[in-house]
Amino acid sequence: MGQARPKTRFFQNLVRHFLPKFLKKGYIPPNPFNMNKSVTSIVIVDSDMSTHETYRNYFSNSTAYQLLEIYSSVSDLLAHPVRKYPDIIVSETTLPGISGLDGIEFVRKRKSNTKILMMSEASDFSIIREAFKRGADGFLTKPIQHERFFNAMDSLQRHGAALGHDIVKKIIHSFQSRTFDTFSRKENQIIELLTQGFTYKMIADKLCVTPSAVNFHIQNIYVKLNVNSKSEALEKLRELESRQLNAA
Repeated sequence: MGQARPKTRFFQNLVRHFLPKFLKKGYIPPNPFNMNKSVTSIVIVDSDMSTHETYRNYFSNSTAYQLLEIYSSVSDLLAHPVRKYPDIIVSETTLPGISGLDGIEFVRKRKSNTKILMMSEASDFSIIREAFKRGADGFLTKPIQHERFFNAMDSLQRHGAALGHDIVKKIIHSFQSRTFDTFSRKENQIIELLTQGFTYKMIADKLCVTPSAVNFHIQNIYVKLNVNSKSEALEKLRELESRQLNAA
């Protein structure tokens, strides 16, 4: 008989090389479909112990995400140094000791590219804004069902940010209208421009009125807000806007 063809020799060598390994007790051959598959690592910080088992159940059948650990406080997280920080940290905003919001800054100092997903039972716009200001990448309101939880993490991985639908609605509402029932239509127009940094003259030009007319409306705004300066008025307007958003 002639020599084995190159393809035949290839398979003979393959069998000769791998067969002894298959016969070894406990040997599990590598799965070629998983060779390049990366798993996203997760750490959760939540003081509500009753939720910990739920979180573990969420990850029990996940092939894309691995739950490394659940901590009850930021102090517990910081007390356990790790060789490699997780890809995503999910944290409650209200925690004993160091708050979840303060915890964002601790994490950012140690590992800036870890994604941080904050969660809270209250969709208080001021807390949401503060979380993003400090460096959070996403925010969800509790309770968090399985689908919402993993959709948020998918969004973090793909787009770098995640927001609950209820929070998105509040943000859209804030963009659609910044009006206050206390003020007239003209006063609301002036308030909108004031908060954008317009000067009195710029407002007059924009609304096609005289500067004295703008000044008249602004004085009425000051009276209704019970303030004496532009800075006080802007601060009071921010408070009113925050209350209006939280009531939305």
